Amino acid sequence: MSTASQADLIVQHIDWLITVDSGRRIIRDAAVAVKDGQFAAIGKTDAIAQAWRAERVVDARGTVGMPGMIDNHLHTSFQLARGLADESNAQAFLFEHMYPYEAAMEEEDVETSVTLAAIEMLRHGVTCYIEPGNYYPDATVRAVMGAGMRMVLAVSCFDQNKAVTGLMPARMIEDTARCITKTEELFDKYPGKHADRLTVSASFRGMNNSTDELILALKEISQREKAILQTHACYSYFTHDASVVQHGMPEIERLESLGVLDENMLLLHGGWLEPQEIEILVRRKPTIVCCPSSSIHNGYGNLTVGKHPELMAMGVNVSLGADHASSGSVDLVQEMRYCACSYKELRLNPRFMPPEQAIEMATINGARGAGLAQRIGSVEQGKEADLVLFDATVPEWQPLYNPVSNLVYSATGNTVKHVFVGGEQVVRDGRLVRVNEEDVMREVAKAGSRITGRLNMKKVLKLRWPVE
Repeated sequence: MSTASQADLIVQHIDWLITVDSGRRIIRDAAVAVKDGQFAAIGKTDAIAQAWRAERVVDARGTVGMPGMIDNHLHTSFQLARGLADESNAQAFLFEHMYPYEAAMEEEDVETSVTLAAIEMLRHGVTCYIEPGNYYPDATVRAVMGAGMRMVLAVSCFDQNKAVTGLMPARMIEDTARCITKTEELFDKYPGKHADRLTVSASFRGMNNSTDELILALKEISQREKAILQTHACYSYFTHDASVVQHGMPEIERLESLGVLDENMLLLHGGWLEPQEIEILVRRKPTIVCCPSSSIHNGYGNLTVGKHPELMAMGVNVSLGADHASSGSVDLVQEMRYCACSYKELRLNPRFMPPEQAIEMATINGARGAGLAQRIGSVEQGKEADLVLFDATVPEWQPLYNPVSNLVYSATGNTVKHVFVGGEQVVRDGRLVRVNEEDVMREVAKAGSRITGRLNMKKVLKLRWPVE
């Protein structure tokens, strides 16, 4: 008579488990056994129950499970900026709205903003995200690690403070040496801490506000540290044209001329591409992060002119990002739908971007973009136990013939019920376990008042209807 193996946690009777494993299996009446923070076994509930025992067993009847999602691009310090940058083109969005907002923030404001973002991400099934950088990385770490999720950290770097695009606020102006130093400080301080839920990257936030010297220096740091290097690129015609005016070439061509493009680079947005740049991307294979709601909200055209489906067909890794709360919800489930449905409409072809591809963008492709594909992004034995369970008993999940279709085309992140990160339950019944959400919301109100008190609200807020 065989003896059952001991696990730390068993989650059983999952109605449908979308594994995104190498075989792309979907398992009915599924269960997972978790030991030492990893998936020790995945299979049918009866088989797992016979082979494994655990002191903690979660009954997941009425749920659809999937790997924890990975948001490859989110400005968490912008979480308090909802409603402050509507109906703005790319230049106005940055220089009239978001940069003044960012320059008005103090460390306590950033920590509150990031905590609010972490709540929204976890409640919507995102277990890991990539931070493009702000000016208070320590506050960012406290907030994200306090909520129990994963992150890829960066610090904001600009050293070209006046460019064709505009002039940075005085508080955000730094030189090349300072940008390099503070990036190196992150790599000295954080790797190996927080139970490996935190990794570090290098980031130059805007190509037109970054010198060649800074880009090359950050590339050298990222190579030395075996980390990803990230930048915004090709997200509007405005930035594309500014690069041609300022550097004599478009953005991807400039990166190629500097020799920094490779599979360890993350290009945020990647919509406005010239033909030769498509060839460069296919050859160098960086990750391109599609941010649908951001482009739709501000009319950037990244989906209208973008080549994300074609790039995927040619072997380029394309993932998803919510970008910022200024464009609406921070909900990767809705980003999947925006991406899949927009490309169908724009290409007049219902076969474009099937829901399976959208789910891959939010999971395993996101893990590749984060440099963590060996650890997360799918429900597979030996990977870290990041698991999301949706409440499939609610109307938007019914009738449930095809969970992949329902997830992308009808559900929202608000239907998430339970979330596990490394086997630790961080969301239970739609509420965060580690964070007192009521306390955070009180701090959000205070931080919002502080920030708006420092801003010229007539410039940043556009209320077209009278308020009494």
